Amino acid sequence: MYSETTPLTKVLGKREATKFRTARGITTVGDLLGYWPRRYQSPESNLAAATVGSYIVAVAEVKSATTRAMKARRGRMLQAVITDGTKDLEVTFFSAHGHEGKLVPGTRALFAGTVSSFNNRLQLAHPGYSLLSDFDRGERRDLIPIYRAVGNLHTWTVTECVRMVLDLLDETPEAIPEPILDRRDLMDRTSALRGIHTPASRTEVDAARRRMSYEEAFVLQVALAQRRARQAEESTLARVPRPGGLLDAFDAKLPFTLTAGQQEVGETLAAEMARDVPMHRLLQGEVGSGKTVVALRAMLTAVDSGGQAALLAPTEVLAAQHHRSISAMLGDLAEGGMLGGSEIGTRVTLLTGSMPTVSRRKAMLDIASGDAGIVIGTHALIQEHVSFQDLALVVVDEQHRFGVEQRDALRGKAAQPPHVLVMTATPIPRTVAMTVFGDMETSTLSELPAGRAPISTHVVPEEKPGWLQRTWVRVAEEVAQGRQAYVVCPRIGDDDEPDDDTEIFDADPTSGLGGEDEGDDGGETGAGSDEEGADAAPPRPLASVHRVHADLVANPALEGLRIEILHGRLAPEEKDAVMRDFAAGDIDVLVSTTVIEVGVDVPNASVMVVMDADRFGVSQLHQLRGRVGRGGLPGLCLLVHAGAGDTPHERLDAVSATTDGFELSRIDLRQRREGDILGSSQHGVRSQLQFLHVLEDEDLIEAAREDAQGVVADDPDLTAHPRLAALVHARVDAEQAAYLERG
Repeated sequence: MYSETTPLTKVLGKREATKFRTARGITTVGDLLGYWPRRYQSPESNLAAATVGSYIVAVAEVKSATTRAMKARRGRMLQAVITDGTKDLEVTFFSAHGHEGKLVPGTRALFAGTVSSFNNRLQLAHPGYSLLSDFDRGERRDLIPIYRAVGNLHTWTVTECVRMVLDLLDETPEAIPEPILDRRDLMDRTSALRGIHTPASRTEVDAARRRMSYEEAFVLQVALAQRRARQAEESTLARVPRPGGLLDAFDAKLPFTLTAGQQEVGETLAAEMARDVPMHRLLQGEVGSGKTVVALRAMLTAVDSGGQAALLAPTEVLAAQHHRSISAMLGDLAEGGMLGGSEIGTRVTLLTGSMPTVSRRKAMLDIASGDAGIVIGTHALIQEHVSFQDLALVVVDEQHRFGVEQRDALRGKAAQPPHVLVMTATPIPRTVAMTVFGDMETSTLSELPAGRAPISTHVVPEEKPGWLQRTWVRVAEEVAQGRQAYVVCPRIGDDDEPDDDTEIFDADPTSGLGGEDEGDDGGETGAGSDEEGADAAPPRPLASVHRVHADLVANPALEGLRIEILHGRLAPEEKDAVMRDFAAGDIDVLVSTTVIEVGVDVPNASVMVVMDADRFGVSQLHQLRGRVGRGGLPGLCLLVHAGAGDTPHERLDAVSATTDGFELSRIDLRQRREGDILGSSQHGVRSQLQFLHVLEDEDLIEAAREDAQGVVADDPDLTAHPRLAALVHARVDAEQAAYLERG
């Protein structure tokens, strides 16, 4: 018998094994059993729905079949008529060889192919098929699994291969302890595999999927429980602010009153940093809710206690913005040891990968000596040659741009485990936080500070030229009142890829939202290929910074306005100069990529125009919109789009209908699934989770979390659970791979 590690070459024919390897990277029995059906076909499916260009999978009976010689070439062709009782359909094979003995009147088969038209009659030209006498092996089945294409193998060929493997396979190793299976009323893993690949009913599929969903949640929760257990065993120095120190001086000079939420979170952070167990906390809040001030007060606590604080930002633009804003908030407190600086002050140092060598060396010396109490930087902070004198607090901004490995790499710079504060302005539903940040406690800032004005959002269809021109007139009106505007584009130049921080949806709104290769069942004879779309018009190019800048400069409505560009590939000094000029009011309209998505704070900016808004995710549009309305001025966000289909309109209508980031995040997650949250997968890429839906499976995730805590408490190293340990290790390896990919 065989196991999941058995090579497919020992089980399948050479042709099939080669197809699986080359087309899908499937080389073992376990790989094949993990290649899930994307849907199920009922044998009662009828031919009445057949239309030209549609790809059908249907069970039908051969009504008649004839062969004849072809006129234009040698050989004989087979023409048959199949029926399912609702409609007849012609089937044509241009080579009768191998078919005429099988497709005889009265034969029932599963047929699949793309419907075409010949002489005004619908037909299937050289479809794939499988005789039901072979397919069912005498068993009556209500559901037939349909798989994504594997090279040019038909879906039933994949089905036959899977069934062959299942017939030869011993019992598969179980990852979930038997008491948990019984308590949660879950089937064993072998039964679940059979229920997914060879189901007798929809009920069996649902039960099998529930079991596999639980396994995904359980493995993830065990990994997080182990991480929490290791953290609980760590000890560190308690960090307490000294009376009359930096924190007291900063609070005394604050020009505003902290919100109740900021005060509450601040007290929580202070209490946790005062313990000798490292803090691990996630701080999430709406755009503009004041997370930076809360984080800065925690950083000052670290400096007051004699340590250092490091803030890790995902982009150089955001790192530079944090450096400017924190330095400005601290004033002379950020000029320790400098002429005019406060006697109790510290230094705020910036470190990025593209800084000039002299500046980098100076920054690294200040960090290593401890002169820099607050260090702000990008990935450059986690480079091997960067060392801290006493790293007490790590703050990670926009955690969704990083991975656990990067967070840990910065933690490793400390002599003893530092306290960790992770921030995100992308509101996270509770189950997502529990699934992704389950190793951290969570705090939420839900109220906005005083002075934040409401933002109105409107959708602008690009196909209505008058509406688009009115958009630019509206921008000019805002500038005429002394205000400023952002115009965001998904690309830098017409021939460029999207900017490094830009998330772009597929032009087809249905593509990528439900997994790879949706709708492509493939076939040995080319059925299901995309040839029918070969003559389709190429997609319209996305708006680019350079082209939109040129158009705006030439637009009479914007005549005389100071219009500049910003994107992630400008030299650091250019980016910094542009942002300084925009913040100083020397630029009226900034045409930019999404490098301004988070952290950039220009109170005078009142209007945001997003080009090709249909190609952005809901959460990213919400983030972008948060750049305006920050200075007490009413904000205006205009979403320009040329998208077709329902999905992009749903996204844009959702953004225009509410400013509730938590509601928008749920909409975003429903549409894109968890790909952009759980590791390296982004929108349009298949989620790392195959069965689990973090919004729909809340109760299941809760149960898995409870069970995982019990297992890890009894057996922290999973010594008694080798299969579970292997799956957890594979999960951690996947996180490491994602880290390397993000690099």
